[in-house]
Amino acid sequence: MTDHPSTIRAAMPHSDRIDWDDHASIHLADDGQGLFDGLKALHRGTLAQMVAMVAAMPDDERVRYVIQKAGDRRLEAAEIMALAGRSDFPG
Repeated sequence: MTDHPSTIRAAMPHSDRIDWDDHASIHLADDGQGLFDGLKALHRGTLAQMVAMVAAMPDDERVRYVIQKAGDRRLEAAEIMALAGRSDFPG
């Protein structure tokens, strides 16, 4: 599930593989993003670490956060929990 485009027509590769070691960060869902978005990260680490951190939160708290992954991919609570439930999740 890497978000790096190929060199052919900038197409995304079709794969169900998750790059759990990809860089990711946790942000408040309503932090406004913008030019200085990278400075608003609350936690940084691998995708697996960030998914584990958010998945461990209570349901009502979890919806306040998103994971931003390399390649400008933004994961919200439902998608984070789906990742945490995968059989290949290392967390």
